Amino acid sequence: MTDLTGRTVLIAGATSASGLAATRALTAAGARVVATGRHAEKLAPLAALGARTETVNLADESAVHELVRGLHDRGLRLDGLLHLVGGWRGGGGLAGQTEEDYRALEASFTALRHLSRAVDDDLRGSPAGRLAIVSSTAVNRPLAGGANYAAVKAASEAWTRAVAQGYAKGAREAGEPLRAAAVIFRVKALAGLEDRLAAAYAGLWDAEAPELNDSTIELQEKGRGTP
Repeated sequence: MTDLTGRTVLIAGATSASGLAATRALTAAGARVVATGRHAEKLAPLAALGARTETVNLADESAVHELVRGLHDRGLRLDGLLHLVGGWRGGGGLAGQTEEDYRALEASFTALRHLSRAVDDDLRGSPAGRLAIVSSTAVNRPLAGGANYAAVKAASEAWTRAVAQGYAKGAREAGEPLRAAAVIFRVKALAGLEDRLAAAYAGLWDAEAPELNDSTIELQEKGRGTP
């Protein structure tokens, strides 16, 4: 089992089934987990698993910076960020891709931008920083009825790859080994894969950053030739 003793990991949007699975896996491996969500009552099960919980709107840039400052004030520096903020809205063909739906979906990308910037120094400074997002196979095969969703996921992937390039460039210019990695997990549907995602994210610390950085890992149901 991966030993994450001494690591601090922030799970963004942790109140889903995936967040519960990730919290369970990471705490079992010895990590200190900071679980975030918008509603305090939904964070209670995560606190019961041993996570430190924070109620915050991650689409609010000032709130994100306040969150990270608060962690620093308590002596916590992050080694990992697992971005689980998301959701689905779609259907109705291209005509059904409403502005309201797009704005709701866009909050996930906005949160990723705010968080990745706010924790950049932490992850670069960690002996093994690991940032990961969950994307969708819809990026490779976008459908009219899911155009808003696919567009937001594609933007999130592009942002994550830019983060990866920044990690590599920073290490190269400093003349230091690459220690941080940004990774994309892709799924067709996350339901039923929560435990696999949790194990895959925890397992990122078993590999070296140069092997992982700017990689895309597709997670599928067992028996379909997946990693």
